[in-house]
Amino acid sequence: MKLRRPRSLKWSLVLRIAILQCVMLTLIIAGIIGAMLATGIIPHDYEDGTMDVLADAVTRDANGALVLKENSDLTKLRSDVPDLWFVIRDKDGHRLQEGTVPVAYQPFVELLDNISDARIDLAIGEAAPPGGKIRWTDTAAGNVQIMSGTKGGLSLLRVLGQAPALFLQGILPLAGLMALATLFATPWVVRGALSGLGNAARAAEQIDIDKRGVQLPLDGVPKEVTPLVTAVNAALSRLDAGYERHKRFLTDAAHELRTPVAILNTRLAALPATPERARLLQDAARLSTLADQLLDLQRLDRQAEHFGPVDLVLLARNVVVDLAPMAFAAGYEMAFEPAKEKLTVRGDRTAIERAVTNLVQNAIDHGGKAGRITISVSPPAVIEVLDEGDGVPASERERIFEPFYRLHPQDHGAGLGLNLVRDLMQLHGGKVEVLDGKQGGACFRMIFPA
Repeated sequence: MKLRRPRSLKWSLVLRIAILQCVMLTLIIAGIIGAMLATGIIPHDYEDGTMDVLADAVTRDANGALVLKENSDLTKLRSDVPDLWFVIRDKDGHRLQEGTVPVAYQPFVELLDNISDARIDLAIGEAAPPGGKIRWTDTAAGNVQIMSGTKGGLSLLRVLGQAPALFLQGILPLAGLMALATLFATPWVVRGALSGLGNAARAAEQIDIDKRGVQLPLDGVPKEVTPLVTAVNAALSRLDAGYERHKRFLTDAAHELRTPVAILNTRLAALPATPERARLLQDAARLSTLADQLLDLQRLDRQAEHFGPVDLVLLARNVVVDLAPMAFAAGYEMAFEPAKEKLTVRGDRTAIERAVTNLVQNAIDHGGKAGRITISVSPPAVIEVLDEGDGVPASERERIFEPFYRLHPQDHGAGLGLNLVRDLMQLHGGKVEVLDGKQGGACFRMIFPA
């Protein structure tokens, strides 16, 4: 299933606000025009009603003469203005005239060649509207000059017909300017409004399995997002509680295992020395190790608080002494090769000792039951555990550090040992890696900060 790309809040707001502004401007302008039409303001002041109707109706016949094409607006104009008069002419001398030009305006008819646009009225001063008008205008018959009265009204259909032009030439540019302002203002507004959410996101990035009790801050978070942050905090609290229950269970289980394992080891030690006894002792040792590993898991959280100087040479020598009998019983030789008499790092002695012990036990379990197991310590702060077994394929060298991972189906797995080694090395700021051994087999290298 393909996940949808998350939408940008900024661009979503810009788009919606721009559309809303465009709609609001259209409604406002339409409302203003509607109110002016309803109250009669526009018809009272409008003086081009007759000329508009004539300009729409004028055309040419087959001979090129000017004629009027009858339409509903022209019919209505003739009905509303019984004494309709007009003169229409072009620059080629064609002329169309209807009605009787008022006597007061007849002198202007003779002067049309010398008049471009004019408002004519008998009253002194500016009349609204004037008695007559003269104007050149573009029509279906071309550019013509019209002289007529001004008694025609404003057609609602004509107003509606101009709406697209009004939208494109007036509303759309204004809406574009407002959208441009919104484009620059919205990111600033969004960034300020969601600054608290950014703090919560940064706090969420710090959440880790080793850091419990973390809660996302609510300071500055918008109240619309507060329920989400509160729900996340509640979920984190439930996870912390579940993790604590899990920790208590592992600790209790590990402690409960130690007593029967100790009893089992005591009884096995009392048996006669046979190969079967040796195998049972190895199995009991693995069971004891698993219990110790479960306890080590619970100690990880507290390690960094108790770091001190640790001598890696002395620590590794103690591990060799403790595990040599088990290695010999399993058919191995053991060697200890320190490059220096003393090599000190800061850390938790018990944790590092457990990590080295886990690597040696892993070599005993998976080294082929033959050859030599070598523990070396070298500067600046490196411990290596080498065996002469089959080694670890390069493709599996990361996965073997997963809990209970089996390199081969018939293996009993590494339990938690290698996983603990990796976690303990990370806790100490170092790392563990797997290489090819010098004599074949595997080389587990623990690298500590110098």
